[in-house]
Amino acid sequence: MKPGFWIAQRFSFARKRFRIINIISAISLAGIIIGVSTLLVVMSVLNGFQKLARDLFITIDSPVQLVPLDGRTIKVSDNLLLEIRALEGVESAEPFAEGEAVMASQDKSELVIVKGLSEPAHFRLMRQIHVTRPFFTTETISVGELLAYRTNLYTFKGVKIFSPELISLGLESLSQPYFIPALSIPETTISSLFSLQKVFDDRYVLTSDQFAQHILLFGKKEYSGIDIRGKDGESRYIVTNHLKEWLARSPFKTALKVRTLEEKYSNIFAVMQLEKWMSFSILMLIILVAALSLTGALAMTAIDKQRELFYLRCLGLEKPQFMSIFIIQGGITGFAGTTAGIVIAWSVCKFQELYSFAHLPSKSAFIIDSYPINMQVGDFITVGITSILLCFAVSLYPARKAALIATSRSLDLKTN
Repeated sequence: MKPGFWIAQRFSFARKRFRIINIISAISLAGIIIGVSTLLVVMSVLNGFQKLARDLFITIDSPVQLVPLDGRTIKVSDNLLLEIRALEGVESAEPFAEGEAVMASQDKSELVIVKGLSEPAHFRLMRQIHVTRPFFTTETISVGELLAYRTNLYTFKGVKIFSPELISLGLESLSQPYFIPALSIPETTISSLFSLQKVFDDRYVLTSDQFAQHILLFGKKEYSGIDIRGKDGESRYIVTNHLKEWLARSPFKTALKVRTLEEKYSNIFAVMQLEKWMSFSILMLIILVAALSLTGALAMTAIDKQRELFYLRCLGLEKPQFMSIFIIQGGITGFAGTTAGIVIAWSVCKFQELYSFAHLPSKSAFIIDSYPINMQVGDFITVGITSILLCFAVSLYPARKAALIATSRSLDLKTN
């Protein structure tokens, strides 16, 4: 064992002449433990809310999509779908038709987003949210509950729904009458109301892909993109990478691009990430305060141990070695506090995952009863390394002072 590390251990755990030094050291250690554990628990809860939002989004949208590089539609052939489904980790690839439309009833009209699902995608949605009755038929629609409440819609009510492009075509038909036969406004019936996620409930209308193509004025085999889902247990990042690698060597690379769920809803996920790292920055102040109190404890230890430092000087230790003693001592405290904080945070998060002991303030206001947890290894590593490095950094000043004390005082003063 190197002398610097051995001496640092002795200084850390040996009894001090002034009891206040032990108290300050204990406060520093406790502050680091509390700061690290609190920060990791908060970050895991925020990760849990982000995962919850993501899981709600992928009820209708997929984790990754192939969408047009330019324009709003792509031609989807059976061969293209077979190629995508053959990729490693891919479970399904289903085309969808999505776009804005005007939905009008006798009471009012509303600009909505129509999403047409293929039959397999429709059945997957039914299985995922545990319903047995289809949301829609070939030529009927399903409307989000918030949208239905706002526009006074209910099941079996008839509505008209059409693309805004139909209005521009109608204006063109005034000068070109041969357009008039094509200007038929689709009429349909509401089969059901759904409640999945606020974004969908507030604006979305679900229907079959064929009827959505008719509403949005898409041509035959024209779609807005392809929903791609990975197999159970397969990382979405791996599936996305495989898809990008395939697209890079595919002839479709000039017409298609890969879009993840986070890119489609970038505003929502960006806010969540901002909340997470703002919490990291604010709660890191707790660790900083504890680390600064560690600076005082190390400086007082240097004063308390000045006689021992002189003896070490007589044994041949130089200034860099004295500095290393106190830097290592600060690192030992930081490592011990960080490790204890990580263990406590992991235990609290695991206990919450298993038993859900911390409940949300109002169960009726949320779709879940307790705080969600999603522990990420990267967060634990980032917080741990940052905390330890911070403790090493604040140890530099007292280490320098300790080296000056050991090398600048006279023999008589040090041995009195």
